[in-house]
Amino acid sequence: MASDKVLTIDDNNFASTVAEGVTLVDFWAPWCGPCRMVAPIIDKVADAIGDTAKVGKCNTDDAGNSAQSYGVSSIPTLIIFKDGEVQETLVGAAQKEADLVAKIQSYL
Repeated sequence: MASDKVLTIDDNNFASTVAEGVTLVDFWAPWCGPCRMVAPIIDKVADAIGDTAKVGKCNTDDAGNSAQSYGVSSIPTLIIFKDGEVQETLVGAAQKEADLVAKIQSYL
């Protein structure tokens, strides 16, 4: 079940979404199998961190400019931002919920 805490990020709201605080952005596309495998993990991470940080999904088909700006060439790519600055980039589907939560918390 999708979490209502996961934000939808596109080219129009990308900068304002990541500008303040800690934000995990999942760059994905609907046709990407590994992205679909990561989706439930992203939902669990969003529920686990609550309001301490933001979690969003950025569909690279709809937000190509944002993806290109951050050098996203493979999906899924997860980028952790703090106050608009990239802190960490994770590429691939081999992400564990607990590891992602710990990484996000390390930037709070």
